[in-house]
Amino acid sequence: MQIIAYSYSEPLLEPAPAAEIWGREVDRIYQDLGGRQQLQQLLKDCQTQPVKYLLIQRFEELGDTLQQVCAHLAQLETLGVEIIVQAETEPPNRKNLLQILAEVQRSQHSRSICKGHARNRIKSLPPPGKAPYGYRRGKDKYTIDKTASPAVKDFFEHFLIYGSLRGSVRHLAKKYNKKISVSTARRWLTNPAYRGDLEYQNGQVISNTHIPIISREEAAQIDRLLRRNRRLSPRSASAPRSLAGLAICAECKSPMTVAKVTSYRKQKEYLYLRPINCLSQPKCSGISYDEVLQLTIAGICRDLPDAVARLQMPDMNGIKAGIVRAIASKQEIIDQLPALIESGIFDTETAELRAYKIRTEIAEQQSKLAQLPPVNLREIAQTVSLPQFWLDLSESERRFYFREFIERIEIIRENTNWQLQIIFIF
Repeated sequence: MQIIAYSYSEPLLEPAPAAEIWGREVDRIYQDLGGRQQLQQLLKDCQTQPVKYLLIQRFEELGDTLQQVCAHLAQLETLGVEIIVQAETEPPNRKNLLQILAEVQRSQHSRSICKGHARNRIKSLPPPGKAPYGYRRGKDKYTIDKTASPAVKDFFEHFLIYGSLRGSVRHLAKKYNKKISVSTARRWLTNPAYRGDLEYQNGQVISNTHIPIISREEAAQIDRLLRRNRRLSPRSASAPRSLAGLAICAECKSPMTVAKVTSYRKQKEYLYLRPINCLSQPKCSGISYDEVLQLTIAGICRDLPDAVARLQMPDMNGIKAGIVRAIASKQEIIDQLPALIESGIFDTETAELRAYKIRTEIAEQQSKLAQLPPVNLREIAQTVSLPQFWLDLSESERRFYFREFIERIEIIRENTNWQLQIIFIF
């Protein structure tokens, strides 16, 4: 008497299982991928060869519908084949036929929905649900909502200029009366839909599926700003002052905050950097913000070129060119698929599945390309090392460049005097 095993896999949803899943030696394994040819062969073989046990993972593997499952179960029972179900998710009480059928029906319905979503994913159709704000659902892709997209575009531009998430949220509410939470705004900044891509529930991304609201260059800059702001507290990341979140007192190891003081009945403001949590006795005193700012600019002009010159930088141009060539090579494969369908080498479904896989690989390569640092770092360092570069910059613009290069600014106290030590990111 033989022991056989049968498995069914839907290529759109899951890979074929390994032979080791059965946990015992079997005489023969029948395996179907998307069809039921091997199942029909199994039933024929059971009529001519005695089979004692049939191993399966789930009851629903025996058919695409509940009626098919019941018919195949009855046929196997007539042939005297005992079925052993190995999946742990199966109902514990196998004697309860109603429970088994209900489980099979629920699973079939769930898999039918998943297969429908998978087919839409293969065709690069939008995932189910409401379109992101700024878009409308079209027939087969997202289309620009001309009434809402200007607000979204302005939100991104404001963040690119000022690098402040909370500030961009306030700007959106004030100018467009569009109120969103900070968490929603953060999701907007990382949502692939605004970059012309689609992200599905399985985490895979398909590139260039619809018209983007922001360009690839803007998206790369947003990602760099978000990575840079992660080093700072939320309040410091959105603070208007350029030194916010960077200054640290070397004496008490406390981060320093920008404090504002005004004179009685006078318009003039005085800014100081004060430790937030100073445990020293007596407490560390505040330091003039403007003095620290001027010394920081002087320190950058003096030390940044040497710091960049000592860097062992990889050939960023070569790395970038390699990724671009890989993307172009994969795109050529996609362009060849229609000809392979016409020649009969691929059927439409196989070609769509292949195109989907390649497009996800292209999206991964584009993500790597966006994460590369600027290739002209030395040129930028030479530019920002000129004192006149800083003369006409606003606080927001200075904040942008400070955070691009500086990890922290340590204020070292020496009795009544103090000095700065600038720690660069690289």
